[in-house]
Amino acid sequence: MDGMSGPHVIRGSVSLPEAELMWRFSRSSGPGGQHVNTSDSQVELRFDLAKTEALPEVWKQRALQRLASRLVDGVLTVRASEHRSQWRNRETAAVRLAALLAEATAPPPKPRKPTRIPRGINERRLREKKQRSDTKRGRSGRDWG
Repeated sequence: MDGMSGPHVIRGSVSLPEAELMWRFSRSSGPGGQHVNTSDSQVELRFDLAKTEALPEVWKQRALQRLASRLVDGVLTVRASEHRSQWRNRETAAVRLAALLAEATAPPPKPRKPTRIPRGINERRLREKKQRSDTKRGRSGRDWG
């Protein structure tokens, strides 16, 4: 299995544990041609999210919650069949899995603090509004005539 690029980092020092990845290969669907029924180029990569020890507990809970709709018995499955070579599909699947986990384990965004608008600015806005409305009111031809 050499030639595979290094461990796929999820975030920081945490990366996908090679030992916990379950690979399955099958023939890709799509149009036929020479050599088509002989190579198992579609890759299915499974990762048991519920049982893994590789992720910090907090991350794991977060990922289980966020990916709930994609999990089957706590197992996350990623398929790749874009490329004609199995090796490139394996790369794609691993990268995709790492990206999924990175997104699912990301900390929740910080709550937004509303911006304080200085009083002077607010007062100026109201003053300008009033001036504008006076200008417009002055345009109506009521008292001409």
